[in-house]
Amino acid sequence: MNREAFLEAFRLLSRLDRELIAITANSMHFALASTLIAAALGIPLGVILAFREFPGRRLIVAATHTLMGLPTVVAGLLVFSFLSRSGPLGWLGLMYTPAAVIIGQAFLALPIVLSLVYSGLTRLEPELIETLITLGATPLQRTLKIVREGRIVVASAALTAFGRVVGEVGTAMMLGGNIRWYTRTITTAIALETQRGAFALSVALGVVLMIVSFGVNFGLNYMVRFRTAP
Repeated sequence: MNREAFLEAFRLLSRLDRELIAITANSMHFALASTLIAAALGIPLGVILAFREFPGRRLIVAATHTLMGLPTVVAGLLVFSFLSRSGPLGWLGLMYTPAAVIIGQAFLALPIVLSLVYSGLTRLEPELIETLITLGATPLQRTLKIVREGRIVVASAALTAFGRVVGEVGTAMMLGGNIRWYTRTITTAIALETQRGAFALSVALGVVLMIVSFGVNFGLNYMVRFRTAP
């Protein structure tokens, strides 16, 4: 990689190269959609784990914490086994489509949201749920109130999950196939372009990914400071 590659990368960024924008848009679309799915499932499940006792609860909590560190290629392999033509959901024809990438990334993000929501909500006032029951709140009303009280925890969990999936490569590569203009993401494009020796686009995409990562970390730090402020 030489000086020309960096100069060309700067030119790609400055003129908002069409392919650069398309790849970035794909990544943001897939990561946002998968995070929303994971949040829709993980937040209510986190509330249940935090405030309800039932057989197997501790085992589920332990498994959830463990799955937070699930390698992306393993997550991709598990989803691939279901969505491939020989898998139980192969008839849907989702392999190598944006939907497959979103499903895989949602599978990767769900344990993160669930684990962080559970851990955060257990630190809320223990009398909260008892007060809500005493006041006659319905299960839905209790859930909404708990989420509102722990909104910083919930937002932090979702942002952490987004940061995880937007920077992953294994799931997107296995399930999306890295198809140009269709399922190619920032990370899969960087891997491909680097192998081809097209360093300019790789560097430009790397800069975009760093900006996104900085934004996620800034948001998380702001939420932590807001939460701990007197």
